[in-house]
Amino acid sequence: MAFGINKAELENWKRQVLKGEIAFLTHYWQDERFPNTYTVTKVGCVWIPKLINWGKQYDLKAKWIHQHPLYPHFDLLGERQLMVLQQEGRYDHIKRFHL
Repeated sequence: MAFGINKAELENWKRQVLKGEIAFLTHYWQDERFPNTYTVTKVGCVWIPKLINWGKQYDLKAKWIHQHPLYPHFDLLGERQLMVLQQEGRYDHIKRFHL
């Protein structure tokens, strides 16, 4: 379940993904499988080869892509989430979600 974003932010992320851009969306999140994780960053792109190539620089495996029919994406959690956001210069995400 997602928290901390509004509909416009979600729609913007979806538009970017569908345009073939590497798009970032961070939000608060709860999942009983990850009891100590409170945020997730979704990095999506409709063009899967581009997403795979982008992920290689962070040792993200193609098999980790969430194969959503419209919005394929990686789910980044924990230390890897923070490292990728830092490397990508997404300090607004880090500050906003207290990473």
